[in-house]
Amino acid sequence: MNLLEKTLSKLGPLGSHAHYAHGYFAYPKLEGELGTKMFFNGKEKLVWSLNNYLGLASHPEVRKADEEGTKQYGLAYPMGARMMTGNSALHELLEKNLSEFVHKQDTFLLNYGYQGMVSIIDSLVDRHDVIVYDSESHACIIDGCRLHPGKRFVFKHNDMADFKKQLDRAEKLTAISNGGILVITEGVFGMRGDQGKLKEIALLKKSHDFTLMVDDAHGIGVMGKTGAGTGEEQDVQEFIDLYFGTFAKSFAAIGAFVSGKKEVIQYLRYNMRSQIYAKALPMPIVYGLCQRLQIIREHPELRIKLWQNTRELQEGLTEAGLDIGNTESPVTPVYLQGSIKAATRLVEDLRENYDIFCSMVVYPVVPQGVIILRLIPTAVHTFQQVYKTINAFKEIRENLIGGVYDRSEKPIQVINQILTSNLCQ
Repeated sequence: MNLLEKTLSKLGPLGSHAHYAHGYFAYPKLEGELGTKMFFNGKEKLVWSLNNYLGLASHPEVRKADEEGTKQYGLAYPMGARMMTGNSALHELLEKNLSEFVHKQDTFLLNYGYQGMVSIIDSLVDRHDVIVYDSESHACIIDGCRLHPGKRFVFKHNDMADFKKQLDRAEKLTAISNGGILVITEGVFGMRGDQGKLKEIALLKKSHDFTLMVDDAHGIGVMGKTGAGTGEEQDVQEFIDLYFGTFAKSFAAIGAFVSGKKEVIQYLRYNMRSQIYAKALPMPIVYGLCQRLQIIREHPELRIKLWQNTRELQEGLTEAGLDIGNTESPVTPVYLQGSIKAATRLVEDLRENYDIFCSMVVYPVVPQGVIILRLIPTAVHTFQQVYKTINAFKEIRENLIGGVYDRSEKPIQVINQILTSNLCQ
């Protein structure tokens, strides 16, 4: 079979739903000013799907910094990869300030979170080494592990007994290969909202020799008394050998960073191929990130408001009889049971009749029959918006339990309009 012909016949587990999902459930277009209210299909919606935790996306000081950075430097500066011609004093200043913020000796800026994590793993381990990682790790961790030429063991999510079992297996192998062990977990898991067992894992470093890397994409800026992340929250930041954070969430920007001991970060600077051979982060982004970090450090009231909204939303949903699992962060999953058909009608009901936009997760991402609606509260949501959402979720849950969405054979008007439009193109 011709390689391109294969793409026409095999769209994959997610792409197989594209004929009805594209433009509505997948690749939707949210338009307008970034915030709690945006436009979807021409109508204003209350949005709960942006990881804009601290509301910095539309913060006036952030917008001003982005404008000043672009005006002063343009998008091209600096030109080239940092190792060659793309380094600057501002890049190094941001790294210094980030190191101080997360209590590490040194930091290396990365162009993207996904690309950065894959490249860190590729740079650190060889065929003699073993990786041990949590089963619900983000796709970037899983893809990095897949590229690893040596052994990798996955432990059941946050299961310390299984973690110890996999660690023991890794130690037996490295005793023969003379390799090392890399343990990877997350500070906050982006789907469930629970925290990684950092304290328990860190305690095992006293009796076991391994390197601990924590992906804290959802924790940086949000968790801990100063917002320095989940390591600070659990009082184990000093035991994290490599602390990884992204700018795509609480910082409301793009890019990532990795922090650790000076000699380790220096090693990564000279061995991460994705950074050595890629153009440096553009100066307007770095300029804007400096302002964002300053706001996070100097304005704890943003984090306080985020947690007030989080508690109000999560307690309200729980009191209304909705299952939000064991989240320990602003990530708020609502677990429901139903068919994919019911899920699609439920979400359309939310969007078209309640004007609420949130993300839906169904099979094959989660087991068949499970529906997850994921809500992300931010510092700029209001209690009024929280109460409106809780009431709406009570009603859609009653409709789901009553079989309303399964019984309805009425075509989904909006989705059919999109499908017809796609077929006509």
